[in-house]
Amino acid sequence: MAGPTRERRRERRRGRGEQSAEETADADELDDIDPDDLVRTADGELIHEETGLVVEEQNIDRGPEWRAFNHSERQSKSRVGAPITETMHDKGLTTTIDWKDKDAYGRSLSSEKRSQMHRLRKWQERIRTKDAGERNLQFALSEIDRMSSALGVPRSVREVASVIYRRALKEDLIRGRSIEGVSTSALYAACRQEGIPRSLEEVSEVSRVERKEIGRTYRYVSQELGLELEPVDPKQYVPRFASALDLSEEVQGKANEIIDETAEQGLLSGKSPTGYAAAAIYAASLLCNEKKTQREVADVAQVTEVTIRNRYQEQIEAMGIPS
Repeated sequence: MAGPTRERRRERRRGRGEQSAEETADADELDDIDPDDLVRTADGELIHEETGLVVEEQNIDRGPEWRAFNHSERQSKSRVGAPITETMHDKGLTTTIDWKDKDAYGRSLSSEKRSQMHRLRKWQERIRTKDAGERNLQFALSEIDRMSSALGVPRSVREVASVIYRRALKEDLIRGRSIEGVSTSALYAACRQEGIPRSLEEVSEVSRVERKEIGRTYRYVSQELGLELEPVDPKQYVPRFASALDLSEEVQGKANEIIDETAEQGLLSGKSPTGYAAAAIYAASLLCNEKKTQREVADVAQVTEVTIRNRYQEQIEAMGIPS
């Protein structure tokens, strides 16, 4: 593409009804180019590969003005801070004042400087949450972070849970409900959305609210926010339960086979995925001669022995295995 000065001259000629020979030649040349032959280079220029004609250029270079030739140079010259995160109420954009009364060289500050830094810290903490909404968000995100650590879920789940809670706060879904209940339901929804198998029982264990309230709040929030969450696949629980019971991969494979075959017959509809997976693991352990008691499996899956016994009977009958 021609430079800005040339473009302005062309605009003036068009206003006077004139057209230069160069402009006519350029227009004819561009008309003859097949769009499929155009290639975008690493610098952002659009060129015709065969002739080398530059069709588009002068793109804005959004990279740094400095150059670095290895990782250490890149790290030393970089001037960016920590990435923006949804897990902090201010997205990590505010200033952080260290609590150590030392300067950049590690030397202790004078008494006057220490009192000045103390006042700065105090006001920094005050202005970080300027209203009740931000205080609400700060407490809720700290709860999500605490529960995520206890459950051992990855960072991506914490980010998604924080986004869900922010949406619930924006839609005023918190009114009349506890902050802990909504934050726990947001974390449970994030686990399901990210495909991280965590049951309601496991989530309620690390929460400060009861399982019934979590389930009720989760259904309300997911419906109001339009969260499209698929039913939990019982096979997602099999590796974790089998590992806790010290069972082999053969048992895991057999349990997945039992789940697939019985689910095709419609047995999974309306059943708890954790209980269904636990029963399949119990049946697979018997078939593979790695017997585990119903009590052992129930403790790991956090379901009752009655649930395992009922699901087990349904599964072996559906597969035609004599009990």
